[in-house]
Amino acid sequence: MRVLVVEDDVLLGDALQVGLTQAGYSVDWVKDGRQADTALNLESYSAVVLDLGLPQLSGLEVLKRLRSRNTNTAVLILTAYDTIQDRIMGLDSGADDYLVKPFDMGELAARLRALVRRLNGHVNPSLVVGGVTLDPAAHTVYYQDQAIDISGREFATLHTLMLNAGRVLSRQQIESKLYAWGQEIESNAVEVHIHHLRRKLYPQLIETIRGVGYLLPRDKTPTRP
Repeated sequence: MRVLVVEDDVLLGDALQVGLTQAGYSVDWVKDGRQADTALNLESYSAVVLDLGLPQLSGLEVLKRLRSRNTNTAVLILTAYDTIQDRIMGLDSGADDYLVKPFDMGELAARLRALVRRLNGHVNPSLVVGGVTLDPAAHTVYYQDQAIDISGREFATLHTLMLNAGRVLSRQQIESKLYAWGQEIESNAVEVHIHHLRRKLYPQLIETIRGVGYLLPRDKTPTRP
């Protein structure tokens, strides 16, 4: 999943980028509200970690502008503003969750997983589609009760497809969920990840919709290779 961190404190922003990357997220980091507004207008994110006390444009204004574009990106406010009124204002402005500094990185990562899961209509912590079970917290994949060894990018690709089961995703849409700024993307990277997933799981799991993209059907019947 691709996450935007909006934090003007350099030490904390760096720690968030490193910690969330280690938790399996692709992370972009901006340091002021105007950069955040531009990034959210141009890029596709699964979630945003948003500070409120930002230079150039306040976190609340960034949030209001995001929601005015009818974007349902999950937003978690991460701030030192800890009064009840601050929390009410943030949630009423369109935030999905609110976490006060100082915080635990594990809790932040878990809250982001929960937000993205609910946003995509999933209530259970693990995703189960076509006989494949993916646990975002444990970073494990099982098929027919057998653990499957897959790479980080393969995991992220499968996670994206399972979150969007029943929807066709273009190569560009998948790439936008996998890669942060500055990460090199080979022209056939998504195709390679999907080829490996089909080989390690089963070939019919992920369908190619010619000229459009890739589909993991909701009602896929498990099939052994």
